[in-house]
Amino acid sequence: MIFAYVAIGSVLLLALVIVTVLYGSRGERDIGPNGYALATTDDSSELDKILSAEIQMHKNQTGVRIISDDVEAFRVRLDLAREAGRSLDLQYYYWKSDVTGKLLAREILAAADRGVRVRLMLDDINSMGLDSTYLALNTHPQIEVRLFNPSRSRTSPTRRGIELVVRYFSATRRMHNKCWIADGRVAIVGGRNVGDAYFGASTGTSFSDIDLLIAGRAVADAETIFDAYWNSDATLPVTSLHRIRRGKLAKLRYRLAQHSASYHASSYIRHIDQRFKSSMVQELKTLHWVDKAEVIADPPEKAKAIRVDQWIGNRIFQLMDEARHELLLSSPYFIPGPDGLSLLRKVKDRGVSTSIVTNSLAATDVMLVHSAYAKYRLVLIESGISLFEQKPSLGRTKISLFGSRTASLHTKACVADRRISFVGSFNLDPRSKSINTEMGIILESETISNDLAQLLEAQMQKSYRLETRNGRVVWLEGDSAKPSLYAREPHSSLARRISAWLVGFLPIESQL
Repeated sequence: MIFAYVAIGSVLLLALVIVTVLYGSRGERDIGPNGYALATTDDSSELDKILSAEIQMHKNQTGVRIISDDVEAFRVRLDLAREAGRSLDLQYYYWKSDVTGKLLAREILAAADRGVRVRLMLDDINSMGLDSTYLALNTHPQIEVRLFNPSRSRTSPTRRGIELVVRYFSATRRMHNKCWIADGRVAIVGGRNVGDAYFGASTGTSFSDIDLLIAGRAVADAETIFDAYWNSDATLPVTSLHRIRRGKLAKLRYRLAQHSASYHASSYIRHIDQRFKSSMVQELKTLHWVDKAEVIADPPEKAKAIRVDQWIGNRIFQLMDEARHELLLSSPYFIPGPDGLSLLRKVKDRGVSTSIVTNSLAATDVMLVHSAYAKYRLVLIESGISLFEQKPSLGRTKISLFGSRTASLHTKACVADRRISFVGSFNLDPRSKSINTEMGIILESETISNDLAQLLEAQMQKSYRLETRNGRVVWLEGDSAKPSLYAREPHSSLARRISAWLVGFLPIESQL
């Protein structure tokens, strides 16, 4: 018994030492000065000149454009970086150091050279090995980089892993927001991170996704949200995490220049230039203006599991509950849970046509999520809900310039009665609802909502349709008159199916 007490005490003491050594008290860290969005003017940048008259004409309205094409999604970010004359406020779950990630990094560095103030805020979960780049960017007098909920161990994977174990429940709370704001005039909000898989440049998995490009009133919402996160004590300057606070900017410039001249990067830019003969900033003159649009997000305090009443899952569930005729949902990671299942069945029982598209086992990039979702398929279908699963490939030429191997759904959207819509980063799963911070746009517009509905319907038509036969789920593909029928997860290997079945026994649904 004494030995057991000694062992327990030793473990607790070791944990305390680890906690103290790894990251100490947060108060000892420099959280940096507060910073805020710069005031707009009528004509100090090209974006001002293009939009100031339009915004005056559409006071208290928001101009909206849907961006569903992956290459267009890259080009509009590129052009906004090139045309920005005052500020770039960029908030992302991750920013890959790949072809498109490096091309955009070079553009924000060029913007800073012109005098544009750049604030780059990234979640820390995927930052391992990238601190030298962040520090180099931060060396520029016009650029500051901050990381959300950062690990205190910056160089050792082992120490980082120990830290994750020691403070698991706080370390797994991530910032999943995605937002690109230029000059306080234009914002891109949606589901895309920065990386080849989102911009038609991947040689692996390619993600189909949707962003909304906005101007006008709702951009102020996006800036307010950005400032709240930027000034939160959950977000730290990258310099406060290192003893060495000076990065090698000249070396980074050289690497980015060399990368831009590489075969993949130059081929991709040529492809972009051939498709889009002029700057997409001119497209801002053709936005669809709506009366009701709001950028919403979880408060950064969600990282501490507080301010529960302000979490955006409540707004999205309310939107779903208000559907009276039709509800269309797209969620790549879909685990409704008891509450979500109850709501979906309640909506369906009112006579609302309800359709959901998510990833198939062959298309998903997170098997754990798929295994948890699979437990709900039968009851969803038997409740009368139309369920669709994304196929793993939609044809190489349509997926990526360089030919990706698989396609995966990444669109997170909801359309109620073709009148009210949500597009953003929120998945219908426990992690988005209760753990990660999320962001998106809710708007009321029959035109935009109908366009979004058509995009989701097109996705469903190209997916497997799920039905039941003798109490079991089956997958249908092709012509509705004579479809191909699969009794098992289609286009998935036996090993993948067995792995998905086995991990389904893990009691971790609340963390997915």
